[in-house]
Amino acid sequence: MKFFGLLSVIIVGSLLLSATKDFPDWGDQDSPANEGPVSSFYIEKTEEKTKVPNMVTAVLADYRGYDTMFETVVIFIAGIGIIAVLRTYGNNDSTPKNQVGDEGAGLLAKITCSLILPFIQLFALYVVAHGHHSPGGGFQGGVMLGASYILLALAYGLARAKSCFSEKRTLVFAAVGIIIYVGWGVLCLIMGKEFLNYSALDSILPGGVEMARSHSMLAVEIGVALTVTAVMFSMFSNLSTKGRLDKGL
Repeated sequence: MKFFGLLSVIIVGSLLLSATKDFPDWGDQDSPANEGPVSSFYIEKTEEKTKVPNMVTAVLADYRGYDTMFETVVIFIAGIGIIAVLRTYGNNDSTPKNQVGDEGAGLLAKITCSLILPFIQLFALYVVAHGHHSPGGGFQGGVMLGASYILLALAYGLARAKSCFSEKRTLVFAAVGIIIYVGWGVLCLIMGKEFLNYSALDSILPGGVEMARSHSMLAVEIGVALTVTAVMFSMFSNLSTKGRLDKGL
């Protein structure tokens, strides 16, 4: 089986590498992506139409909102899939107080974690909230928040991390993130326009049509961040304990 797996990797890798010769040169101004009317529209009109300086976030959360919504759904499904495959429910999710702190790393790692963890989470929230004005967004901020709980589990043990972010809470957060994203699109339908057409919300959001699109991007990015945070920590918890959730790495 290992031989056939290695052979498959070699064949697929060779095909992918052979296709790189068709790519345009790095930084080529005449590449198809730069010459197309869609790219020119994004570059020239994004900030004018959405009041969002970060063109990447505007494309992901507005112009390509359907795609990003389903990417978030895929992340949610991946987390549910890992739970379905690995999770064993013989243990209660509640952790006795006398077990908290029985695992984890040494004293130095715990002290370091205590010092840097608040700053990691604060910066993660900044990345989510400011992602439509500077580099960042829901995916990046969600990964940072999820990583902060993983760091807590590595330093203090999974029991301590679960006391802050239990299995039930992770599932709720993951679902709420999807609900926020989809619900925002449904709200656009209720207001009389297409699904995820944020301009429909100008009557209930301050600042006119353009600012309504800007505010809506922040809302859906928050939903993405919730789902990514919860699924990331849930995947770590199940993979590191083989689905038992009784003791981490």
